[in-house]
Amino acid sequence: MIHHLRAAGVSLVLDSRGAGVPAIVHWGRDLGALAEADLVAVCDTAVPAVPPSSIDVPLRLSLLPSLGDGWSGMPAVVVAGARTAPRGRSTVRDGETLVVETEWGGALVATRLELTAQGVLLVSHVVRNEGDVPLALDAAGVVLPVPDRAREVLDFSGRWAGERRPQRAQPGHGVWLRETRHGRGGHDAPFLLAVGTPGFDFAAGEVWATHLAWSGDVRQWFERSDLGPSTLGAGERFAPVTLAPGQSYETPALVAVWSGSGLDGVSDRLHPWVRSWSTIDRPRPLTLNTWEAVYFDHSLDRLEPLIQRAAEIGVERFVLDDGWFLGRTDDRRALGDWTVDPVRWPDGLGPLIDRVHGGGMEFGLWVEPEMVSLDSDLARAHPEWLLTAPASVTWRWQHVLDLSRPEVAQHLFERLDALLSEYAIAYLKWDHNRDLLVDGSGPQVRAVYALIDRLRAAHPGVEIESCASGGGRVDLGILPRVDRVWASDTNDPLVRQQIQRWTGIVIPPEYVGSHVGDARAHTTGRTAGRGFRLATALFGHAGIESDLTRLDAGDLAALRTWAAAYRRHRALLHTGRVVRADAATDAVVVHGVVAPGQDEALFSYAVLDTTDAALPAPLRFVGLDPARRYRVAVLDLGAPVDTLQDAPPPWLADGVVLPGAVLAESGLALPLLLPGNAIVLHLTAV
Repeated sequence: MIHHLRAAGVSLVLDSRGAGVPAIVHWGRDLGALAEADLVAVCDTAVPAVPPSSIDVPLRLSLLPSLGDGWSGMPAVVVAGARTAPRGRSTVRDGETLVVETEWGGALVATRLELTAQGVLLVSHVVRNEGDVPLALDAAGVVLPVPDRAREVLDFSGRWAGERRPQRAQPGHGVWLRETRHGRGGHDAPFLLAVGTPGFDFAAGEVWATHLAWSGDVRQWFERSDLGPSTLGAGERFAPVTLAPGQSYETPALVAVWSGSGLDGVSDRLHPWVRSWSTIDRPRPLTLNTWEAVYFDHSLDRLEPLIQRAAEIGVERFVLDDGWFLGRTDDRRALGDWTVDPVRWPDGLGPLIDRVHGGGMEFGLWVEPEMVSLDSDLARAHPEWLLTAPASVTWRWQHVLDLSRPEVAQHLFERLDALLSEYAIAYLKWDHNRDLLVDGSGPQVRAVYALIDRLRAAHPGVEIESCASGGGRVDLGILPRVDRVWASDTNDPLVRQQIQRWTGIVIPPEYVGSHVGDARAHTTGRTAGRGFRLATALFGHAGIESDLTRLDAGDLAALRTWAAAYRRHRALLHTGRVVRADAATDAVVVHGVVAPGQDEALFSYAVLDTTDAALPAPLRFVGLDPARRYRVAVLDLGAPVDTLQDAPPPWLADGVVLPGAVLAESGLALPLLLPGNAIVLHLTAV
């Protein structure tokens, strides 16, 4: 039988005729409503010729391509010792979901394909040992076909405080393979692997993109084969797994997206899909985190003035970062001892929380449950709980706890449950500050998922942020379990502009923590102007990372204005369509958020470096309704923008009203901004 899944302008055609494993014949642009005869013709005309010196039948790229049926490219699943090709058992359809069962070498492989209402394709396998002897699984992933016109690759690399740096290439024949070996995604994670028609950008070109919903080690690849087919593939990177009789292994889901309108089209599918299952059900509170304000200097006397200033500015959530627990005076000790330090907090955290609540704010707390310091009561009592030997290399002076041991997971649940039961904690900043440095992260990752799920079930009102020394664990495996991700440990707006731009391809802005830091960035030592910092932090789940007690009156007034603007516009920022303009120069970054009804928008125009022309091109607004008229005005964030000239464009003072078609095509001339400046424009339909 032939199955045709359709949703939101996407088609997937699966040919499950015959005894072989079903094959995807088409995944991409919607083919329309096809009669059965048309579907047969689509599948039959897709059968390739038999080239010279090859297998003697047409090569069929099935859901489980294998050596047994002539595929010598990268496989999806490898069952050790299987000497024959897999054979299809059944295909069952339920709406826009297919479950395909395949027999192979003593294993039963159940493949699930779902095309969501947003046009997102989700694919995963469950491999079950149906024999009576152990079965070795050497690899388990998903392979999808892409057309030959998909020639250019975009993925990401990076480092601490510089995550998600894009890299593009046009590989020849062979495999473009990215592997991570961190035990978490890592700061250099490929994140999203997109292939498309050469020159694809934010607004144009066909793109096929994949993301593995997994928070451990991954393998992602693109292959152009001499045999003809091109493929995208991904799966968990693991050492061979032995399945006992009756035991199963389930792959992480591969999240796959086709777009006919560039990278913004990828976001146009992923963001609504994430929002369809998101548990976020209230406005994202303006957050202050204490790390760059006080570091380890904790006391009620030290923090009370900060709480007062935060309340005056309009902060809605106050988060106490590292340093609150037993003996934690620096980063070399006490991880694992999750009890309140009686020296710093002789009356517990209650008095501090009372002050926070008195200021009209929620209270949040930093934890790093997966880690342990050798200099801790926990490590001294249970050295066997460490994932690696105590004498092995440390990372930020800490070790990892083996959460796959039930007694470790139980201990951590009890400690966190006790804290959340005793204190009115609305939010946990859940950190993860080192790589695992073990081969095979699967048991640890699944145990972390289980711990978070258990904790959320016990305390459903508590929100959690995923932080991993910044953006080292930002993925669609952790996202259903948290309410926020920390995209990077840097608050330097020059770096943050790009980090947030590329993180936002996959992750909606309401999940992405974005803070205003001090004028001199903690991570880079670079100084940035007030307006640039405020404009950059606006486009996300906004917050502050600064000692407000040391700011002058001008800074405090600007923060109050900015905080009010964030609260006034966050419904738009966190529900709208994210759009990005392809500027003629990398020195300029343009992005915006357009309301679902296209009646309102916010756009940011940021100059990162000197431009290649004295007069930069006008700002063109994408995503507007061409038939509507819009008033365009500067959004007051409380700080002036530094310009190169004294005579800005005449329209800037009072705003201007123009049709959406004109704004998209002709655009608006902007003032000549000095590098390290941004202007935010508010558009309303009139």
